[in-house]
Amino acid sequence: MRDLASRWWPRTLRGRLSLVALTTATLLMVILTVAFNTVVRHHLQHQADDELRTRATAVAATVDTSTSRIRVLETPGEELLDANVWIYADGRLLEKPSSATVTGPLTRAAGRLAARGGRHCETASGHDAVRLCAQPVPGGNGTAAVVTALDLSPYRGSADTLLLASLVLDAAMLACTYGLTRLAVGRALRPVRTMTEQATQWSAITSEERFGSVPRPTELARLGGSLDALLDRIRALLRHERQLTRELSHELRNPLARIVAELDWWQARPRSVEDTLAVHAAIADAALSMRTICDTLLDEARDSAATAPGTAAVAPVLGRLVDRLGSARERVEVVVTAPDAALSAGVPDALLERIVSPLLDNALRHARARVGILAHGEPGGVRVQVTDDGPGVPASFVAQLFQPGRRADPGDGHGGAGLGLPLARRLARSAGGEVDHDPRYTDGAAFVVSLPAG
Repeated sequence: MRDLASRWWPRTLRGRLSLVALTTATLLMVILTVAFNTVVRHHLQHQADDELRTRATAVAATVDTSTSRIRVLETPGEELLDANVWIYADGRLLEKPSSATVTGPLTRAAGRLAARGGRHCETASGHDAVRLCAQPVPGGNGTAAVVTALDLSPYRGSADTLLLASLVLDAAMLACTYGLTRLAVGRALRPVRTMTEQATQWSAITSEERFGSVPRPTELARLGGSLDALLDRIRALLRHERQLTRELSHELRNPLARIVAELDWWQARPRSVEDTLAVHAAIADAALSMRTICDTLLDEARDSAATAPGTAAVAPVLGRLVDRLGSARERVEVVVTAPDAALSAGVPDALLERIVSPLLDNALRHARARVGILAHGEPGGVRVQVTDDGPGVPASFVAQLFQPGRRADPGDGHGGAGLGLPLARRLARSAGGEVDHDPRYTDGAAFVVSLPAG
């Protein structure tokens, strides 16, 4: 039964709304039709009763009750006046219609009605189309009554005609209601179809089109606003994924280059066992660094609002970073200054490495001969400053310094994708810290990392 109902239930919103409107209109039409025809039949019966009473009053005027013996006076045209009329006096039948018999059903019904006394009307049993009304004759000592009868067939015919006409009108109204409802709902849903087609055509990655750019009805405007917000979130997630991919490739480049360099050095000529072990150790350290980078970036991507708790001893972390520089230290002198050996930051070791490492790489890339790393405590936190003696940051580029993918001079011959500084700042902020450029340093470039104390 449920399968049958679901098969006939429309699948489109337009069809469902049209069916609901048709059902509602049908119920309303049935109620109004029944009420209208009931009122019409009652009114026609009331008209028939009025006509019967008028005729009974006219006949009662011909009954003489002034003497002890009740008699019917002879009047002109009495054949027409006496048609379907019964006259009773003290329970006796004085006159009846020529077409009726004394024992006929209409005569018996008229006798019962006259015997009740007073003014009464009823439909003769067995004769649904005959209406009888009794009218007492005023005056005199005896009890006289006039009963008149009327064929209701013309009235019933009029009522049936009205019922048929109302049913035809109802059918026409329902057809119009269904058609107009489908038309109105179709026009109302036209913006929804347009929005569906637009959503199919648009690309959430490249398209700047939005549903809220076109005036719409209030309900659809709210829906369009929600869809626009959803599209913006999708684009933000896609941008975040692309940024994460770029950052991973940027951060993994140095450990991978170190592995390649160690293998090239080992293959250049025969090496001793000690040299081979040293190469293995360097490769293992670079692989461990790559795993740490992946873990750190993925953890930060999963929850950019909070960072895993932990503390890091600042001096040992900075020492490990410098030790991993390898051949870069042959070209540039790297000096680490950490007066407080017990200085600790309120972030894990791996996160501190990932924050300082892009700054150190940037300094090595632009330095002429020297890179300095200074770590010291400050009220409520830790400050790590990375400086170089390179050309510094152009004043016109300072505002774009931490924007992903931006470089002051892409053709300067240095590698890099412009992702290191934005990554360092984002990681620091995820731990409640900050990375800033220090414009007061004039001998090159200086970047300052501020982190909570451990």
